[in-house]
Amino acid sequence: MSTKIAIAGAAGRMGRILIEAVQNNDDAVLAAAIDRPDSSLIGADAGEVVGLGKLGVAISGDLAAVLDDFDVLIDFTAPVATVANAALCAEHGKAMVVGTTGFSDDEKTEFNASLAKIPAIVASNYSTGVNLCFKLLDIAARVLGEDSDIEIYEAHHRHKVDAPSGTALSMGEVIADALDRDLKKVAVYGREGQTGARERDTIGFATVRGGDVVGDHTVSFLADGERVEITHKASSRMSFARGAVRAACWLAGKEPALYDMQDVLELR
Repeated sequence: MSTKIAIAGAAGRMGRILIEAVQNNDDAVLAAAIDRPDSSLIGADAGEVVGLGKLGVAISGDLAAVLDDFDVLIDFTAPVATVANAALCAEHGKAMVVGTTGFSDDEKTEFNASLAKIPAIVASNYSTGVNLCFKLLDIAARVLGEDSDIEIYEAHHRHKVDAPSGTALSMGEVIADALDRDLKKVAVYGREGQTGARERDTIGFATVRGGDVVGDHTVSFLADGERVEITHKASSRMSFARGAVRAACWLAGKEPALYDMQDVLELR
């Protein structure tokens, strides 16, 4: 039986790709599409907006109005909208797959309280390749981390509003956890001026924004005499969308709990 999926932010760049990914997955069906209430596309057929022809699913400006139509909501919107959507899903027992990043501490608190009541997957990146990299980074950190300087580089398109990327931060968290470090204490976000010698326990982040870069991430483990680099480069957002739809199909029917892509891909 196909998983009935709703897409938040359906008229946006990522929302359109998610709709296409749902249509390309035999185990999923587009059951609802939601966008901002002031969108000029409210009422339009979601399939026609994406260029797939009529799908019989009109874009709604109100998540509450379509709650009976879907099993899982996929949300790659913005923190304020995602927090509100999570509260509504928690109230009505709807599962969520969330790719939104850039939450404030207060937003995270409210968001996590809602997710505790439902089956949910939260990931900074739904690409299969990136999630494999998380596993490789855990191994590399345990083998190389104590004897290496660790630096994380990421590049994205000019329109990305948060930095470092959620994926880069997740990479840092994987490494910090493997080395029993607190990322909030050891992270260094950019360097300028007379910074002094590098402290071994720090994890550095470098951010580039420009052009139409979908997403590049490289983690370097730099030791005396050698270095190991783990790199992932995304050439299309479809890789993220395919992973999110795969996650939604996996999540349907699960017990209320917070899961991630490591669970979906059985990488634990």
